[in-house]
Amino acid sequence: MCGIVGLHLRTPELYPRLGELLTGMLCEMSNRGSDSAGVALYGDPTWTPPGRGCVSLLDVDGDDESISAAVGSALGAKVSATTLGETRLLTAAADSETLLAAARAAYPGVLVAGFGADLAVLKGVGDPATLTRSWGLATAQGWQGVGHTRMATESAVTPSGAHPYAVGPEQCLVHNGSFANHATIRRELQAAGVRFDSENDTEVGARFVASRLAEGRDVETALKELCATFDGFYTLLVSNRDSFAVVRDAIACKPAVIAETDDWVAMGSEYRALSGLPGVEKAAIWEPEPEVVYAWTR
Repeated sequence: MCGIVGLHLRTPELYPRLGELLTGMLCEMSNRGSDSAGVALYGDPTWTPPGRGCVSLLDVDGDDESISAAVGSALGAKVSATTLGETRLLTAAADSETLLAAARAAYPGVLVAGFGADLAVLKGVGDPATLTRSWGLATAQGWQGVGHTRMATESAVTPSGAHPYAVGPEQCLVHNGSFANHATIRRELQAAGVRFDSENDTEVGARFVASRLAEGRDVETALKELCATFDGFYTLLVSNRDSFAVVRDAIACKPAVIAETDDWVAMGSEYRALSGLPGVEKAAIWEPEPEVVYAWTR
């Protein structure tokens, strides 16, 4: 049992409230998983300034100044580092993949929580409410956010095992459930040269989707291929910088609720995660059908 939340804002007037709204949604899911939590947030002008590459790192020793200097030396350009709980968020006037390469050169073996323009990925171990306060999430802004509260079943309780899994540029995936055949698919992806950072089954799903998107599929096609390839019980929420998609397995035993208004689209494992959203009383609300991909584009 884990908790998933996601919020895609259509109205720019609501962008300043993204962090506030996502915090409330995530904390409502605390009793579905209090081992660890994480969020992916798109568009905060302070955390991820427009026009700058962004990389989120975990398990990096040193203060912000020393990390900025080390990665800046590898990049050959100035790098800004910010500590948000257990996450170090780096930005620079370079594309995100170049910045990521510099971070790995400076810190070989570093754990990358996410990368991409406008994307901050924050993860931590412990109670979701405590973590959101340590991040200052309630004051964050942006147009889209995804969150997850974890009850660990498949791997250790560590930052690397927390969701979201953001393994492709501007991409992230959160998951409630388990993939029965993840070990087989992991071996197939590794044989194709895909690198893994954890033993978590969710990472296998995220790497599978990222590989399909890198080959040119759209998110709807990638998720249909996932449904045809993976066995198990799952609800997934997948996002990138401009899209937001939900799918459930063929039996659909893991809970999910979607709500939609002219101002936003939201998803939660339970309705109470959505109950505090503005105008929810007028929203279209439904439970997603098995193996139907529901997708929205910014």
